[in-house]
Amino acid sequence: MRIFEFLKSWTFVKQIVIAIIIVGVFGFLLVNFLDFRTRHGEEIDVPDLKKMKIEIAEEKLADLGVEAVVLDTVDYNKDFPPYSIVEQDPEAGEKVKDGRKIYVKINSGGYAMITLPDLEEKTYRQIQATFRALGLQEGDITYKPNLAKDLVLVARHNGKVLKKGDKVLKNSRIDLDLGDGKRTFEESDLDGMIDSLQINKPEIDADVPKTEGEY
Repeated sequence: MRIFEFLKSWTFVKQIVIAIIIVGVFGFLLVNFLDFRTRHGEEIDVPDLKKMKIEIAEEKLADLGVEAVVLDTVDYNKDFPPYSIVEQDPEAGEKVKDGRKIYVKINSGGYAMITLPDLEEKTYRQIQATFRALGLQEGDITYKPNLAKDLVLVARHNGKVLKKGDKVLKNSRIDLDLGDGKRTFEESDLDGMIDSLQINKPEIDADVPKTEGEY
């Protein structure tokens, strides 16, 4: 009889309710834990981060469970906005597991200033190699009368004659005046060379006695 009385008592009902609540909470936690364990390590598609500001990219990756890591700032690329992402590893579309790091490189804010070497009296081929090394662009080519073909006579930027030590922005267009190799020696040039090379013969002193063979 005491058992039936206990089953009908408020204490028993309260204990049953508490037990149900505990089981429910435990079940809820177990389901979420299993769901987390199942999804942990799930592969995701890497989004395209190029041309994004790093702050926007970080938020986007955080929502996917991955992290952005800035490796370096590269030389300015006019095809990308300043301070935006120009390179990423892994590339967009590749699959990675959550928790993976995505390495990115950031575009500079603008072109750097470079100091010019001596450009005059160099051959056109030498200047082309110099321009590639410095990141300069070849501008307009004008040929001028000169004995040496493709010899750089003058270099200009926006109409200003450039000298050794001048500074210009990287990627600037440099105009060149080159020798056409068609100029020939004029008669006046030849006369001037003869005059400069002519050797004056010493005069013979009349008082100097002649040798026997000279009589």
